[in-house]
Amino acid sequence: MDVNLAEAPDQLSALAAMVWAWALAFLHRFGAALLLLIAGIFVAGWASRLVRRALHRTRHVDPTAIPVIGTAIRYAILILVIVAVLGQIGIQTTSLLAVLGAAGLAIGLALQGTLSNIAAGLMLLYLRPFRVGDYVETPTVSGIVKSVGLFATELDTFDGLYVFAPNSEIWNKPLRNHSRNARRLMSIPIGISYSADAAEARHILLAMAAGDSRVLREPPPLVYVEKYGENSVDLLFRAWAPTSIFWDVQRDLIEDAKRRLEAAGIEIPFPQRIVHMVPPDQAAANRPARPAERKSSGD
Repeated sequence: MDVNLAEAPDQLSALAAMVWAWALAFLHRFGAALLLLIAGIFVAGWASRLVRRALHRTRHVDPTAIPVIGTAIRYAILILVIVAVLGQIGIQTTSLLAVLGAAGLAIGLALQGTLSNIAAGLMLLYLRPFRVGDYVETPTVSGIVKSVGLFATELDTFDGLYVFAPNSEIWNKPLRNHSRNARRLMSIPIGISYSADAAEARHILLAMAAGDSRVLREPPPLVYVEKYGENSVDLLFRAWAPTSIFWDVQRDLIEDAKRRLEAAGIEIPFPQRIVHMVPPDQAAANRPARPAERKSSGD
């Protein structure tokens, strides 16, 4: 095969010019795509913050759902921006979406736990077993709800710890909401001695409840004998209080009950043991004879 060496420089020049023209066009598109991506990220964050502030100012949206709505808007804008950026640099988005769909299916199968957290978060937002500020308890976590996201729920414990719980861990387990209902029942066991008058103790405890304005009048407080213990007659004091001040009322009533009963001369007993000291000689006389001793005495 004959190669015309005289034409080689011209061919190389044409190839270099073509590559240079393509590079200039690509760099132009790449620069525009990069600017579009940066602007899209900024707009997504700005729109998310704007929506959150607007929703916080309205009373028609549950505060629990506001973080999720803001996050969903941010991700939706980012997806549109990424598609536009890929189209800007010359990638066919139609075929790309098919590839992304297949890749999304594979990733979804690999990240089933993450997807279950998203599904659990959506169900928690839809059914709303708790809201931001509620104190909730599950077999694994407990605390005051700070936020509910697409993947996890954030809580603060009473002792100042931060808890990051996956949504599936909360959704798949029984949950107790201590803040949901407007009132709560206090059940305070109180033991009195067997020599005390149970009727008088009941009267004192009911008078204590009547004198505390924080105790609800309906349903009325109750005091009754629950059982006879080893060292005391066990009474049960039951009364209702608003949930917002439940713990304060219960602690005050426990302290006030002891003070009132002691002032009335009613003893609150504690476990006791009576020990009888037997002299050594009497103990030896009362001790049963051993088998060997019985045999020798028979001989």
